[in-house]
Amino acid sequence: MNSIDPAQFLTGGNIVTLALALFIVLLVLKGVRIVPQSEKFVVERFGRLRTVLGPGINFIVPLIDVVAHKISILERQLPNAMQDAITSDNVLVKVETSVFYRIIEPEKTVYRIRDVDAAIATTVAGIVRAEIGKMELDEVQSNRSQLIATIKVAVEDAVDNWGIEVTRAEVLDVNLDEATRAAMLQQLNAERARRATVMEAEGEKRSVELAADAELYAAEQKAKARRIQADAEAYATEVVAGAIAKNGIEAAQYQVALKQVEALTALGEGTGKQTIVLPSAALEAFGDAFKLLKGKA
Repeated sequence: MNSIDPAQFLTGGNIVTLALALFIVLLVLKGVRIVPQSEKFVVERFGRLRTVLGPGINFIVPLIDVVAHKISILERQLPNAMQDAITSDNVLVKVETSVFYRIIEPEKTVYRIRDVDAAIATTVAGIVRAEIGKMELDEVQSNRSQLIATIKVAVEDAVDNWGIEVTRAEVLDVNLDEATRAAMLQQLNAERARRATVMEAEGEKRSVELAADAELYAAEQKAKARRIQADAEAYATEVVAGAIAKNGIEAAQYQVALKQVEALTALGEGTGKQTIVLPSAALEAFGDAFKLLKGKA
């Protein structure tokens, strides 16, 4: 078997064929671009924007189209920033903020802004100062959720031209200087003392009202008892008057005589010896009483 001489194989035609094959392989490699799921590729043709490649297998024109920028579309977080702001009631506060964003249109981001993070941080700082300047300190402290929503909307409007989506904007903390903090603490203590005084006064007022209600209720009950007693006495008088009207004066005299006899009997049954001195008129009255009782018997 005859061996092939390498010198005979590397003739001019074979070299051209091999070079052409290598060139074709290189063109294929240059024309195929595999884009990861978390990125987008910005393709330029002769220095101008040609297209944006999404995740997966993509084809471009070799040697003419060039991948100029590889942009991550993952959500990013800006470093926490601290900026000074003055409220509408002239209180200096230090606001700590944090912003999350992601690039959704790389063709705008790479051609319209150089340093995305710095641009967003500057925009957020200006918006925070402007929004806090519209609010009093109490509103900043109590309406933080509303402040965050307002800042997020304002930042979204400002960065929309850069192909960026702001996913979250947070106000992490609102700090005060020592003088303002001491003044607020003093004001808080004074407010607590005022509320305690008001509550104590309201308690005393309620106690007086309850005591007055109790006295009024007792007076009403006494008046009701007196009214019932008066009604009973009036009824008894009416019954006696009716009896007198029906039976005449004799019935009344009989009742009086009966009471006189009962009183004299009770006096005589007392302990010890009693000496009773009665006027003659009384004796005559008792005599009349005995006559009436005898007559009734």
